[in-house]
Amino acid sequence: MALNRRRLLQLGAASMALAASPRGAMAAFDPKPTGWRSFELVTKVSLPGGGETAQLWVPVPSVHGDGWMKPGAVNWESDADEVQIVNAPDSGTPMVHAVWGASDGPRTLTLTTQAQTEDFVVDLSKPGDVAPLDEVERARFTAATKLLPTDGIVKQTADSITRGKTGDLEKARAIYEWIVENTVRNPKTPGCGLGDISFMLTSGDLSGKCADLNALFVGLSRAAGLPARDVYGIRVAPSRFGYKSLGLKSDDATGAQHCRSEVWLSGFGWVPADAADVRKVMLQEGEGHLGLKDPKVVDVRAKLFGAWEGNWVGYNYAHDVDLPGSDGPELPYLMYPQAEIDGKRRDYLDAKDFTYQITAHELSA
Repeated sequence: MALNRRRLLQLGAASMALAASPRGAMAAFDPKPTGWRSFELVTKVSLPGGGETAQLWVPVPSVHGDGWMKPGAVNWESDADEVQIVNAPDSGTPMVHAVWGASDGPRTLTLTTQAQTEDFVVDLSKPGDVAPLDEVERARFTAATKLLPTDGIVKQTADSITRGKTGDLEKARAIYEWIVENTVRNPKTPGCGLGDISFMLTSGDLSGKCADLNALFVGLSRAAGLPARDVYGIRVAPSRFGYKSLGLKSDDATGAQHCRSEVWLSGFGWVPADAADVRKVMLQEGEGHLGLKDPKVVDVRAKLFGAWEGNWVGYNYAHDVDLPGSDGPELPYLMYPQAEIDGKRRDYLDAKDFTYQITAHELSA
């Protein structure tokens, strides 16, 4: 089958100067805007032969973060019969969709995407003159989803955490601190977790990974009346502050998917928050299993409410995702490549079902 080459969706501007801060040595975790950085992600997917038809869906960077992210070009090479960018029906989330007919040989796609990032920092010392959140956006980011209900035990927990707190900032910070103090990162959780927060609260099992712990922040914030959203993405570079758990060790980003979160606060706008990464530092830095009073933990805990480092690219904000062209089950979120052969969904965490590799590298200025 002839190789198709297509180029589409030039979304970003040309590369700008890179941040020139040193990497490697442990330093105080203190993200600050120091200049835009440009990254390229290459995703190579191979689906096994056999079967009448095959489909593939791959997320692409599409988050336009005010002052911290700009999505860029999307290109691909594939032997598929059809490749195009499609949008999820409800959220409009873009993704690359490839379709193959019957084939005895492997089906392949190489997707190249680009994005620019910057450290995301919001000064929480005093509110500023920030325009109100659009009502459509407010409705979207305070709504319940299938795995993020805002009533029942979620509402009860949010009310308990925020009781006596006044103002958006106090409530959001209280929720963040509660999650840091009460959750646990579970290294055995498959992938990034599921994000079923009602089950977590009902069962009392507050363990998991980023899509669980940061989903708790989002769901509890929404239940408290604060617009909040998960931001699904992928790590693309080492931490320049030396935290091995907060960045890549090499250019292999295949397992580097990471979910972050944002909350809208009056007078501040969208504010970054990543309680899950505090728990990751506690588990993985140094000899591991650090306590809340360890200086490394204290450092990131203080900063990851209000800031995060720009060594990460955001894909989308989507929950309850229907894959265009599929009759298969809805996804809780879209952060990994997804595939079907003969209409049967493949396990994206099982290399026997289909294989993919993601590499990330920083582009020169």
